[in-house]
Amino acid sequence: MKAEIIKMLKERDGYVSGQELCGRLGVSRTAVWKVIKQLQTEGYGIEAVRNKGYHLADMTDVLSEAEIRSCIEGGPVGSRVVYYEETDSTNTRAKALAEEGAEEGTLVVAERQNAGKGRRGRGWSSPPGSGIWMSMVLRPDIEPSHASMVTLVAALGVSEGIFQVTGIMPQIKWPNDLVLSGKKICGILTEMTTELDAVQYVVVGMGTNVNTTGFPEELEKKASSLYLESGKLWKRGPLIGAMARALGEYYEIFMDAKDLSPLKETYEKRLANLNRQVTVLAPKGSYGGICRGIDSQGELLVELEDGTVSRVISGEVSVRGIYGYV
Repeated sequence: MKAEIIKMLKERDGYVSGQELCGRLGVSRTAVWKVIKQLQTEGYGIEAVRNKGYHLADMTDVLSEAEIRSCIEGGPVGSRVVYYEETDSTNTRAKALAEEGAEEGTLVVAERQNAGKGRRGRGWSSPPGSGIWMSMVLRPDIEPSHASMVTLVAALGVSEGIFQVTGIMPQIKWPNDLVLSGKKICGILTEMTTELDAVQYVVVGMGTNVNTTGFPEELEKKASSLYLESGKLWKRGPLIGAMARALGEYYEIFMDAKDLSPLKETYEKRLANLNRQVTVLAPKGSYGGICRGIDSQGELLVELEDGTVSRVISGEVSVRGIYGYV
């Protein structure tokens, strides 16, 4: 009921009467009043005026299960929301839920992670109040060798969600980072479990720096946030909702095709290194070339000096611009 009341208050510029809330929710005035009091305690600036009803006067950046649910409308992603004030890692929690049979679309969000995960075993700083730390459970009917493409689909979804809310379109640094002004604002970590030749589940973890005001000296040249790039603080609930919906839409397109062919053009428009010189850091040695986009399997196409094209597989290498991170 909390999520429904939050959504109704958000949709109304003026007051929503207690009678209307009771009628639409099928509950008593006392039940509505108790929920309003709980929401006020959680940080919602709700005014209650006799003979007028309730008005959401001050929408602070509250993050809760009810807030997230109020921002997600249907679709395959976000069918279930699990929220933690603090946890070790949303990916770890999502994998545990997946092992217990959590349905596709389960969304795990935390205000704070104390053991956030980055790529290749690196840690991910996840302080409270500053970012979006979330993971999704997906159960794609694809071969394990194709699961890495889900990372690219997630990058499209997160970038689109950010654009819908802020008007800012991040670029994608293949395969799993979002960047603004050449600095990373979001990292995506995909983990999967397989059975024989089938994917049991995929967990997609997404960490986005939203209202971070600064970074340690060793990170400030390569990390940024939506706040630092726009000069504006953003409410995280609407961002989560937009990301979830966009990811769900792109995921459905991907699953219909079972590859990235219908998303290739969109992805390349957002590809930070497209037609630029890059350095491929591979286990057998580094080499340079011109980024020419991706193929239908999500492999990066790098044109070498002799005109041949190298197909770079996600997970095996790192790609850098010749002048730095991008």
